Amino acid sequence: MKRAQAQRGAALLLAMLTVTLVATFAATALWQQWRAVEVEQSERARSQSTWVLVGALDWARLILREDGRASGSIDHLAEPWAVPLQESRMSTFLAAENGVSQGGDEGLPEVFLSGSIVDLQSRMNVANLVDADGKLIEKPLEAFKRLFELLGLPHAELMAMAENLRRASQKQTDDGADVPLRPERFEQLVWLGVSQATLRVLEPHVTLLPQNDTKINLNTASAQVIAASSEDLDLADAQRLVQARTNSPLRDLPSAAKILNPDGPLATTNYSVTSSFFEVNGRLRMEGTVVSERSLVQRKNNAVTTVWRQRVAGERQP
Repeated sequence: MKRAQAQRGAALLLAMLTVTLVATFAATALWQQWRAVEVEQSERARSQSTWVLVGALDWARLILREDGRASGSIDHLAEPWAVPLQESRMSTFLAAENGVSQGGDEGLPEVFLSGSIVDLQSRMNVANLVDADGKLIEKPLEAFKRLFELLGLPHAELMAMAENLRRASQKQTDDGADVPLRPERFEQLVWLGVSQATLRVLEPHVTLLPQNDTKINLNTASAQVIAASSEDLDLADAQRLVQARTNSPLRDLPSAAKILNPDGPLATTNYSVTSSFFEVNGRLRMEGTVVSERSLVQRKNNAVTTVWRQRVAGERQP
């Protein structure tokens, strides 16, 4: 009797173990299938976002090219390129025919696109601190000193940035120390000894371009940049210019000189009313995933080329 009960107990235990094992295998297979679907969906979203952002960049380049053809003599903040694209639902446009929505977007993914174009010659160029031989240039350095003073930033970080940029440009040192890498983008200025806190304050006023002879566009620059760019100007002069260009964009440098310094000429080597370098920002939100992209483009002779592109992906919306 006891032996029969033991056998029944063993059989029951074996059956429970079998059920547990089958359930484990089933759960594992289900998880693997779910994971494969998730990977496939992520890869599809990545591929789709890539094409959409490439299209958005091409669209921005077209806008800049047509703007150069239409009004190549000046660039100002009242032009179409300067108007940011607010977040817009793309599925509505995809379902439209001849500009009229047909209401057939049920089942299409929720995709939203936003972006902007920024004139980078509205900012002071860090590359202007050194010449082609990697030697520091005094006038741009003095302008950066005035900007750091206006923004309340540490002078020591500016001097460290300038010295490290010199060493990185020359790719050699006299003391045998390691030479820092020469940055290509603004956020990489941390390589030269600039803190993240300083970068956040500098971002609206400073950039890093591939050329070291760029001019400041007086139609788009901030009052701080204009004031810091010349020892003969103060913040009040710069603010007066910003207010004047709001009503009517500057057509040429003599127009700016009448506002800034009626008694003397404006240094044309430092300023311009047109720009060649722009930053294109795109942001795509699709099915809970956000993909952002920044691109540096250069406009020259009515051709707009992409210098570099940087993508930030993987952000998830709650």
